[in-house]
Amino acid sequence: MGAQLRVYKRRIRAVTATKKITKAMEMIAASRIVKAQRKVAASMPYATELTRAVTAVATGSNTNHALTTEVETPTRAAVLLITSDRGLAGGYSSNAIKQAERLTERLRGEGKDVDAYVVGRKGVAYYGFRERKIMESWTGFTDSPAYADAKRVAAPLIEAIQKDTAEGGVDELHIVYTEFVSMMTQNAVDGRMLPLSLDKPEEETGAKGEILPLFDFEPSAEDVLDALLPRYVESRIYNALLQSAASEHAARRRAMKSATDNAGDLIKSLSRLANAARQAEITQEISEIVGGASAMADATAGSDK
Repeated sequence: MGAQLRVYKRRIRAVTATKKITKAMEMIAASRIVKAQRKVAASMPYATELTRAVTAVATGSNTNHALTTEVETPTRAAVLLITSDRGLAGGYSSNAIKQAERLTERLRGEGKDVDAYVVGRKGVAYYGFRERKIMESWTGFTDSPAYADAKRVAAPLIEAIQKDTAEGGVDELHIVYTEFVSMMTQNAVDGRMLPLSLDKPEEETGAKGEILPLFDFEPSAEDVLDALLPRYVESRIYNALLQSAASEHAARRRAMKSATDNAGDLIKSLSRLANAARQAEITQEISEIVGGASAMADATAGSDK
């Protein structure tokens, strides 16, 4: 019985140590969420205005450009998947991977070949385990991305969209990331970055009946689009990286809180079992003492006769 009590005490100490770790990770994730949210909010105005500028150039000119012109029969698409470098974040990475799998299946159903570009060690490990080809991969910055990271990710994608498919280029660029909605809600979403859809709501392109401004482009509309193309792709990727980082921290906080709560419940359960074992041990010792005293009393009474 004493050995069983020692086992329970050892397990309680181990679970208590784990609880301290998960609680610390929960607090760290909670502190990083606010910072990540601020970065997301700060990046939104630039991305929105840049999209409006690109839309204005595209609608105000007749230039055929990779940024805005759709190929009649697209045959190849690039998919950028954003996952995390670390685990312990619940279903954050797996949900993004599942969304990318659905997107890939849909694109292949449309007769398009798909090139995979992956951000984060979890996504790289997923494709590597299944021996799937990855065109480019990036790791080491998913929890705190910088604009320089977005530029590194965007560079091969921009190069691919500017090439002809016969030379290894693509006709479309898609992105899969986790959208940060709130502290409790993060959704894995996908969207097409290029060619840019010009169907904008009225609040972005002007109210119905409003006379939109005319634009002059110098040196030409094509040169302007060439200059805006990398900025547009970089801003979209940067915003997606920031939203994914905020979602990762929120998911990790939620997962660590659940782990901490489960550890507390397990400690209570083990404590009850340890108390029961200790009580059983005490009861057994008392029974042995009483039995021994009774045997000694019987022996003494027999010797007196």
